[in-house]
Amino acid sequence: MNSSMIGKIEKAHRYAKEPERVLLHSLESTFHGGHDDHTVGLTNGHWHCTCHAFSSHALGTCAHVMALQQMLAQMLSEDDRFSGDDLAISSESMQVAN
Repeated sequence: MNSSMIGKIEKAHRYAKEPERVLLHSLESTFHGGHDDHTVGLTNGHWHCTCHAFSSHALGTCAHVMALQQMLAQMLSEDDRFSGDDLAISSESMQVAN
């Protein structure tokens, strides 16, 4: 392996320890829930999930979305981190959970 590639690998390791460098704008994922797999995503500032709770309640969120918001918090804009604000999730309550 050449020295240029070694330098890139070392830089990648440093970057991986600094998730605040990344800002996610959209994503799509498969979430293995307790009863089924769900597609959870973020598109144009709007979260979506294929679970029954997300589609049947007017809350604008579900446990799968909230879990991803917590996992990816450092890589989401504040709006995307706390969307589904009908639940009045505050930054303080999210920080206490971490």
